[in-house]
Amino acid sequence: MSNAIVMRPLVSLALPQGGVARFAAQAALVVAGTLILTIAAKTRVPLGLVDINLGTLAVMGLGVAYGWRLALVTLIAYLVEGAAGLPVFQGTPERGIGLAYMMGPTGGYLVGYIAAAVIAGWAADRGFDRNPLKLGAALLVGEALVLGLGFAWLATLIGAEKAWLGGVAPFVYGDLVKVALVAVAAPAVWSLFSAFGAKK
Repeated sequence: MSNAIVMRPLVSLALPQGGVARFAAQAALVVAGTLILTIAAKTRVPLGLVDINLGTLAVMGLGVAYGWRLALVTLIAYLVEGAAGLPVFQGTPERGIGLAYMMGPTGGYLVGYIAAAVIAGWAADRGFDRNPLKLGAALLVGEALVLGLGFAWLATLIGAEKAWLGGVAPFVYGDLVKVALVAVAAPAVWSLFSAFGAKK
């Protein structure tokens, strides 16, 4: 028997308790999540091979707010949209669309997004989103996977040294700031809800 304590993610406070209404609300959240991811991906600072954008911030934020299951579905939906040719990624359509783009320099990071969202959601499901230190540690693991998978894929295309210099090093400090923002913001939001009587 597992001793893990499963708690509700933030979004559960707004979901109907069951039935068709709950499913419809979750479907709407998935669509909204893919729109958030698209906007975050398009908000970028060009650097070269891989640009800085708000994608990882959105991924972590959705994971914490949605919980791992809904976050996973949202990230898969986002990647399916991209694979189908919708211009949802940071470099689409100017650098290609669909699977051709996904197999390019950012492919590893996109896979890493799934891992990061699931880890952030898993942490939220266990109440880590009430504790900035615990949540921050979990988010760091997710962020490390994003950069690690991105580096591994990019290294197969351009070599390890160039992959490190162009695909990891420029992003470390910015990503640490994003981790800190989510780790601090989530407990603050929960405190706000608690102050208005929301149940934990």
